[in-house]
Parts: sequence; C-alpha cells; structure tokens
Amino acid sequence: MVGLKGENEAVYSQTEKTISDYEPQKKPKRNVYAMACATLASMTSILLGYDIGVMSGAAMFIKKELKISDEEVEVLVGIINLYSLLGSAIAGRTSDWIGRRYTIVLAGVIFFVGAILMGFATNYAFLMVGRFVAGIGVGYALMIAPVYTAEVSPASTRGFLTSFPEVFINTGILFGYVSNYGFSKLSLNLGWRFMLGLGAVPAVFLALGVLAMPESPRWLVMQGRLGDAIKVLDKTSDSKQEAQLRLSEIKEAAGIPPECTDDVVQVPKGNSGKGVWKELLLYPTPTVRHILIAGIGIHFFQQATGIDAVVLYSPRIFGKAGITSANEVLLATVAVGFVKTIFILVATFFLDKVGRRPLLLSSMAGMILSLTALGFGLTVVDHSDKKLMWAIALCMASVLSYVAFFSIGMGPIAWVYCSEIFPLRLRAQGVSMAVAMNRVISGVLSMSFISLYKAITIGGAFFLFAGVAIAAWVFFFTMLPETQGKTLEEMEGSFGKMKWSSTANNGESSGQVQLGTRG
Repeated sequence: MVGLKGENEAVYSQTEKTISDYEPQKKPKRNVYAMACATLASMTSILLGYDIGVMSGAAMFIKKELKISDEEVEVLVGIINLYSLLGSAIAGRTSDWIGRRYTIVLAGVIFFVGAILMGFATNYAFLMVGRFVAGIGVGYALMIAPVYTAEVSPASTRGFLTSFPEVFINTGILFGYVSNYGFSKLSLNLGWRFMLGLGAVPAVFLALGVLAMPESPRWLVMQGRLGDAIKVLDKTSDSKQEAQLRLSEIKEAAGIPPECTDDVVQVPKGNSGKGVWKELLLYPTPTVRHILIAGIGIHFFQQATGIDAVVLYSPRIFGKAGITSANEVLLATVAVGFVKTIFILVATFFLDKVGRRPLLLSSMAGMILSLTALGFGLTVVDHSDKKLMWAIALCMASVLSYVAFFSIGMGPIAWVYCSEIFPLRLRAQGVSMAVAMNRVISGVLSMSFISLYKAITIGGAFFLFAGVAIAAWVFFFTMLPETQGKTLEEMEGSFGKMKWSSTANNGESSGQVQLGTRG
C-alpha cells in the first residue's frame, strides 16, 4: 500500500508539473537600460533631422539676403548629403578603431563646429564651409546610431529600439520647422543665422549624454574584452540566460573558441577588420551578396521615392499648390513635421509585433497612392487660371498622407533592417556602404529637384516618384525576407536563397555559409 501511495503521489506531482508547463509565459518587460542606451545613441540623428527641417525654411531667407540663384539654393540645400558621404565612409573604420561610443561623441563635436560656422556665415562661400563640416558630422551620426542600437538591443525589442534613430530624425525635422517659424519674426540678417546656429545645442547635450553609455558588447568582444562584454550584456538582455546566449553567438561570429572564458582573450587574426571589403565586394558568398543588395537597395529606394524633396522643398510645394502667404507656408511645414513625428512614434510599437515586411509593403503602397494624388493635384493647379480650393486641399492632404505612410514603414525600417542583416564582421562597413547610397541619392535629388520640376513640371516630378515607388514595392516583395525575432547572428540563414544564387552554392555541402570564401 505504501508503494502504491508513493506511485500515486509521483503521478500527481508529474501531472501538476505538466499543467504548469502549459501556462502561458509572461512577455518580458522592455529593458529600461537598453532603451536608455538606444535613446542616447539615437539622439545623434536629431542633428540630421534638424538640419533638413531648418534648411527648408532658412533657404528662403538666405536667398533674399545673399541674393543667390535657384541653382545655388539647390546646391546649398543638398550638398550636405554628399559631404556626409565622407563622414559615413570613414565612420565604419573609426568605430572599429575607437569604439561605437566615442564615434558618437566625435559625430556631435564635428556637427557642433559646423553649426557654429553656419550661424556666423557672412557670405555664400563661408556658409558652404560650414555645410561641409556639418556634413561630416551627419555622415558619422547616420552610420553609428543604428549600428550601436542594434548591437546593444535584445532580440525581443530590437526593431522597437533600432527605429529610434528615425524617430529622432523626425523629431529634429519638427524642431527645425518650429525654429523656422519662430525665428522668421526676426530681422532678415539675424533670423536664418539663429535657425542654423541653434543646431549646435543638441550636439552639446549629445556629447555629454554619451558619457553615461556603455560600449557596444559586440565591439568589446571583437577587442577580446569578454569580461566587459558580459557586464553590458547582463544589463541589456531580458535574462541572464539570454546574455550568455548572445555572448556565445557573438564569440562564434568573431571566431573566438567557446572554451575561452577569460575576461580578456586573444582575438584570432583575420577578425581585426582587414579583408572586410574583399568579403563584401570582391568575393562575396551568395548570402553576403544577397544581404548587400538588400541593404543598399532599401536605402536607395528610401530616398529615390522623394522623401527629401518633399521635406526640404515643402515650402515651394505648398507655394506651387496655391498657398501664397509665407507665414501660412511655414505653418504648413510645421504640420508636415508634426504628422511625420506622430506616425513614426506609432510605427515603433508595431515593428516587433507586425514584422518588417508587412509594414514595409503597406507603407510603400500608401506612398504610391499619395504621390499619384499629389502629382494629379499639382498638375490641376498648374493648369488652372483660378484658385481651386479642392485642388489645394488635395495637395495638402497628399503631402501629409505621404509623410505619414513613409513614417509607418519605409522611414524606420530602412535603418532597422540594414543594421540587423549584416554579419558582425561586416556590419560597420556594410552599413556605411548603405548609408553612403542613402546620402548619394538624397544629395542628387535635393540638388536637382528645382531643375527637375522646371523641366517636367512639378506634377510630373511626383508622378516620376510614384513610378519609382512601384519599382520599390516589387523589389521589397521579392528580395527582402522577414527578420523579426531573429538574433543578429541567426540572420544569415534567411538570405542567399534566391534562384540566381543557387549555382554558387554547389560547393557548400554543409549548408553553412563561410564568409570571405569563394562559392
């Protein structure tokens, strides 16, 4: 009887355990420390956002005082994107050399100097020097913010946290628009100088705030500092188990043997950053080739669909739509900045719930409709001799819906997606290449938009952007796999499965991708 009783108790205990196992697991709370780190790092993006927003209005007053042509306005507005190429090109190597954290400090210092120079500019040439220095800082900021945020974030909230740079770009744009409206009341020679010089303020706060941030755990591992890396991972992970898992995955990606558990270890040769460009460009595996095309492609289409033309030249667009008062035009641009910021905040909460692909495809579909409607409305206004209120309202609504659809998907996902798909060893250089493409296309469009709409009408320019947006939708649908919920080290398995890459996989019998080897 005693034995039977013991068996019954064992069965009962086992049943209790099984039932408890079926209870739904609680969703981990958002990691406050990781969120604080992502917020501080992403504040670098305010620098670009403020410059974009403030220059859209300041250009009107600069043209009046310095008496420059439309072509010179185009160059002034758009050249910072090309200048930022130099910053983004060297930011990858700099961040591998001095670390992600101090690269952020450097970005803030450079932009601070550029903003001061622009604020004290006395002529067009002086202003262009300030634009050059600020452009270097912008290039650094654009490259380092998404990389650091992706590397410090746990997988459960990486999409949410890595969208922060885009949130702060939009916040900066809104601040720039508000600055335009506020300082437009000053005298002509002071107003635009205050608008541009005020950009130095966030750079100062950024340089001070970064002192409270830890270094990226992935960069620490690449330096062989495992002890420091696990301390950061313990604070930025949802659990101790996840921290250990992330460390083991990073060590594997960096080529460090699993049995190495000392606080400081020797990193194997070949993981110091040399040969990365060969792996990316000369001898990419099918997986790396697919990742490179996806990363560069998403940044190409983010700009080629006309977002900077709308944001930078919104005063001109509203003027062409029939809004003649300068005060009303500046107020309309504030509305654009407000809508853009609100919808990017909405998007951050859906990235890790809905996924990247659904948001991206629906965002692009909405942009196609908005661009088509805007092109139609501007064409009607352009061919009408009288003021048509319905056409003006259509143009206003189309601009607002366009920036709203951009902000819920295309805006944040380009930065999130690109920062998470590159393997650890290739991440800094890969992201810098994608950012370089982003800046080139932005620079070309912003430096030629006035000439473009003069050549094919302003309505025709937006019909052209709508055509590019259709091509973008097809590209995203066919080339971009879902990355939601995967760790950065698991990401490679989603790529390299395109039909055009199957022939290069013949020599890979194990199914594992070896970076830097010929297929």
